[in-house]
Order: sequence, then structure tokens, then C-alpha cells
Amino acid sequence: MDRQSKFTFPSDFTWGTATAAFQVEGAAHEDGRTDSIWDTYCARPGAVVDGSNGDVACDEYHRYPEDIALMKELGVGAYRLSVAWSRIFPTSGGPVNQAGLDHYLRILDMLRDNRIKPVVTLYHWDLPQYLQDAGGWPSRDTALRFGDYASTLASSFGDRVDTWTTLNEPWCTAYLGYGNGAHAPGIKDYDQALAAVHHLNLAHGLACQAIRAQVGQGARMSVTLNLQVTRAATDSPEDLGAKERADLFANEVWLAPMLEGVYPDGVEQAADGETDWRFVRDGDLEIIHQPIDALGLNYYATTYVKARRVGDGTANASVGPEGELADRHANAMPAQEGVEGLAPQGELTGMGWNQEPQGLTDVLVELGRRFPDIELMVTENGSAWDDQVSRDPSVPGGLVVHDPKRVAYLEKHVQAVAKAIEAGAHVTGYFAWSLLDNFEWALGYTKRFGIIRVDYDTQERIWKDSGRRYAQIVKANAI
Repeated sequence: MDRQSKFTFPSDFTWGTATAAFQVEGAAHEDGRTDSIWDTYCARPGAVVDGSNGDVACDEYHRYPEDIALMKELGVGAYRLSVAWSRIFPTSGGPVNQAGLDHYLRILDMLRDNRIKPVVTLYHWDLPQYLQDAGGWPSRDTALRFGDYASTLASSFGDRVDTWTTLNEPWCTAYLGYGNGAHAPGIKDYDQALAAVHHLNLAHGLACQAIRAQVGQGARMSVTLNLQVTRAATDSPEDLGAKERADLFANEVWLAPMLEGVYPDGVEQAADGETDWRFVRDGDLEIIHQPIDALGLNYYATTYVKARRVGDGTANASVGPEGELADRHANAMPAQEGVEGLAPQGELTGMGWNQEPQGLTDVLVELGRRFPDIELMVTENGSAWDDQVSRDPSVPGGLVVHDPKRVAYLEKHVQAVAKAIEAGAHVTGYFAWSLLDNFEWALGYTKRFGIIRVDYDTQERIWKDSGRRYAQIVKANAI
């Protein structure tokens, strides 16, 4: 597709937008909800750069009718949201909290009434604190409890859900939560991180089984991965080897067990030579390897790596762009000896990430060739910038955000999806991240990804040019 041509997406292509419970809901102490690991992490001095928390966030717990109206105005056909686990099971081994279930049932029904398909993520990082106290994701029991949680949601929500997504970005949960401590629960122990990798994989499989047992084999299942699009700095064997080592723990520890039923060759030996892999039990891979209908991909940037040779010093950038700041994400994964991440080049987004739309095309095409029977969905894509509010009497409310850089990023990445489809990739949906500015994890409220601005003092929603441009793309079903 060249710059002058127009690409029309398939008639059944899904346009959506997305949020996550902890980032937008607020109402942290209402209707029986108890603390998650992120509530605890936010209370730790210095853990979140602006000292903020998710107690109020975007107040979507109360304002969801307003936000669904915004989705309706955008014209999107789907909304990707997550459920807060501790709203459903507030205590360890305790009863189901009906108030929590009822809240999400109201949202699902309102979405359906507005012809917006609910894409429900079971886990978007907010593990109940009581489960972390019992060992967290390094503990096998957490995966078992996740299966129970999935079964409860499936029994309650039934066919109201269009697509079930088991996990969001387990890479971040394992490596940032338990590897370098940049995310909740803030643990720095790579043995725990690798155990978490396996138990997240196991949780995915158990959830797929539980949902299909409740809803039926026709339940539409997915998982969302933030696969790292890693480029070798040169074509030298050494740099290509560095890319291969980076990809092993970034991507293959998820793709291979979930979609092929195996752990990739060399992963046990490459870890550190000492990690006890007895957490992988007989029969686990059969549980993990469940058929799924769609593979979600969250994409923001690429990372360039080279072989780090003796005398080069310590790598000065993280392997993989997922996460907020380079210093918080350096050495995020284990077994990266000999791998150096290079500083990003070109104009960087407000997160310090590069802009390489071609990377999105490339990963979609590669996945399409490797897994031709699975639909691909871009479940997050977006950019953070330092927005400014302008007065404009011609728009409702008189306020607007002109964000040409976000508009350009959006257009180029939608074009990248179009190129992937033209190349044969079976891409069936695109979800803009995010509907709203929100709590950006360890960066608090200092970064804004929304296509609609939130004034955190008043909770007013203010349209950005990027939101209006996205609505145009959705309406035209073309770029």
C-alpha cells in the first residue's frame, strides 16, 4: 500500500478501544473490593513516580455510562475491558462478591444494548493481595485459584462476553513484577520470575478449560501478549545470536507452550543453570496448550540489540520496549548475558519509545505465517505525548486537545495493519490504547495515552483530535 492509495478493511473487521480495571475504575474501597498488589505497591514510598494511586483514577466505576456513550460516538464495535479479581473474590477462600459481579453485568448489558462487543480480560495485572501474601504467581496455587475465578466469571457472564481474554501481557507480570521489581509486587528474584512464567501459562490453560466447561466449546477464547519486536543491530552471527537469546525469553516462553504445547529448546539451560524447573509438572503442557480463537498483540515500539562483548560494560537499555522507563526496565529478563539493548533512535514518544510502524506489519505477518489458523487482533496500540488543552468555542464544552503527533502515530500504525492484511496476515481487529488518559502504572498520572483526555480534578472528558480522527477511520472502515 503506497501513500496515495486507500485501503478498505474487511467488512467484518473489528474496531475497538481498551482500558484496564485498575487504571480507570477507581472506587477502590467500594462494594466489597479489597486490595490488589497495585494498591499495596502504590502505598510504598517512591514506587510510583508521582506518589499517586488508583483510588479514584478515571472514576469509571461510576461513570461507565458516560464512557460507553463516548464509545458510541467514536463508532467502535468493541470494548476491551478487564475485571478486577478482588472485586469478585475479596477474601482468600471466601464467597463470591455478588456486588462485584453485578457491576460488570451492568456494564456488559449496556455495551450489548449499544451494539458494542465486550472483550473481557480476566487478568490485567491486579492480583489480589491475599494471593500475593500466599506466594503470588511463583506459587502454583495462584494458577489454580485463577481457574476458579475464570469459572465463576463464565458462569455469571455466560454469553454476554464476545471474546474472553485470559491474560494481558504476562511478560510484564513475570519479569517486571518478580524479575526487576519495576512493577507490583516489586520483587527482584529471577527464579521467582521464571516460576511465574510457568504458572501464568498454566493459568491461561486452566482458564480456557474452565470457561469452555461453563459456556460451552463455542466460547471464543484469546490471550494478549506483548511480543517484543526485536531487531539485530547488524547481520553478524553474534548480533543475530543476541536477538535469538532475547526472543527466547521475551516471546517463545509464551508462544511455544500456549500454541505449540512445548517449552522452547534451551530455555531451561539458558535461564541461569541453577533454576529449579520442577515447577513444571507432568501434564502441565497439555493443560496450557488449549485451542484459542484469537491471539491478541499489544504493540508500541521495537528494540534493537547487539551482542555485548567482554569489556563493553553493562547494557544501558532494556531488552524490549514494554514498560515505562529505561532505568526501570533494564535487565528485565533473566539470561540476557551477552545481549545489549541499544538506545532508541528517531523521534521518541513521551514514554521514550521509538516509532517504527513497520515492526507492527512484520510481527503480524510473521505470526500469520506461523499460526495460520488463529485470528490476530491488535489489542493495544497507541502513544503518549505531553498534551495541552485548547479553548475552541466551536466544539461541545469549548475545550479540545490538538495532538498531531498522536494522530500521526495512529494513522501510520493503522496503515501498518493494512499492509499486514495485504501481505496475507489474518488480522481481524484493532483496539486503540486507550479510550481515556489513565493511571499509567509506575508512572502514575504523568503520562497520557488516551484518545480522550481526562481532567483528573473534575473528571471531565475532553476530546482529542486523535479521538476524532479514529472515529473517521472507524466510520470509513478504511485508511
